[in-house]
Amino acid sequence: MVSAGDAPPILDFSAFYSNDAAAKKKLVDDVRNCCLHNGFFQITGHNVPLDLQQRIMTWNKRFFDLSLEDKMSVGKDTTNTWNRGYELLKSQILEPGTLPELKEGFYIGDEISKAHPYFIHKKLNSGPNMWPSSSVLSDVEDFKSTALDYYAQVVSLAKDILKVLALTLDLEERWFDDFAEGAVATMRMLHYPSQPPDSPQKLTRGIGAHTDFGTITLLLQDKVAGLQVYDYQTKEWLDVQPTPGAFVVNLGNLMMRWSNDKYISNLHRVINQSGEQRYSIPVFFSGNPDYVVECLPNCRREGEEPKYGPITVQDAVSGSYKESYGRAEQYKRELAAKEAPVAQAKEVAVA
Repeated sequence: MVSAGDAPPILDFSAFYSNDAAAKKKLVDDVRNCCLHNGFFQITGHNVPLDLQQRIMTWNKRFFDLSLEDKMSVGKDTTNTWNRGYELLKSQILEPGTLPELKEGFYIGDEISKAHPYFIHKKLNSGPNMWPSSSVLSDVEDFKSTALDYYAQVVSLAKDILKVLALTLDLEERWFDDFAEGAVATMRMLHYPSQPPDSPQKLTRGIGAHTDFGTITLLLQDKVAGLQVYDYQTKEWLDVQPTPGAFVVNLGNLMMRWSNDKYISNLHRVINQSGEQRYSIPVFFSGNPDYVVECLPNCRREGEEPKYGPITVQDAVSGSYKESYGRAEQYKRELAAKEAPVAQAKEVAVA
């Protein structure tokens, strides 16, 4: 049983693939307890090879070591409109009232063409990936193949986790299959510079306190800590220590809504005061963008109205993206407006 003040437990997911009914039942019970408590847990014993995890993390670091000019050659705001490619530092504010976040990212998703229906109809984060040219990275084909292999295996693992989640809700194991068919998932390679020692901790974040937008998130951490999960019972931030080979798994807002708030999409943040560079790779599994989400069976009493009306995955997740990026743009506009009179005054004084 998960207790208040406990960091997310590490669960052995190999029980899901075994023929040991008792071990599988224990895994289901443990996952259910986590979903009811704070929506976070870690898993080992999955099918994503450690070697592949290490290779994609090496590529993560190599990409962010490139010059800003080279990274901007695949900038997501300059080369496309479908959320692929490089994202500058301080592009997002997830926690209202904080400064733009000290992280840079690189977005990857399913490799689809501009002829794909998802691209034509502007579905959530759907379009061709943006890869550096061979003049920027001579072995870019290895980067591409490693990233897409890793992406596919983590998406497959996410679908297995959905099967466990179905069992935690006393549903058929394959209950989420239609939702997972044609699912959109977004992989985000991230780099967090260490916060300056004189930065105001109350305002500066690697990533601000937020809940994830989609259904479930699978996060690969490197060796540097910084991820924290909020515990509502103790009102404490709990550190999630990196565990070699493990994925941090957490529920998103869509799963909380789907479960009628039975399960929790919890606040989490990153504050990197380690003095080292931090790297991580989350994969955000949203689901089929056209799937209509409405209250799950067993998540409301007979005759009780659900808390939320039906909504498509597309509408639920895309609205949250727009809000967080819009917040950063609004901050920059307000800052520029404040600085303009000062700059003008200096020009007058020099003149």
